[in-house]
Amino acid sequence: MGRLVIDGNSVYEIDEECVRRKENQEKKRESRRGKRPEVPWLRRDRK
Repeated sequence: MGRLVIDGNSVYEIDEECVRRKENQEKKRESRRGKRPEVPWLRRDRK
């Protein structure tokens, strides 16, 4: 069952399963951005 949103004379139904899938896709995309392979010659902490 979805949520109902009433906006003036308009009524919308929010598909909660679709919203969950989209949120999961965004989380996966964000987590992939943070994981970069380690490249030793590009490390900035070397002296």
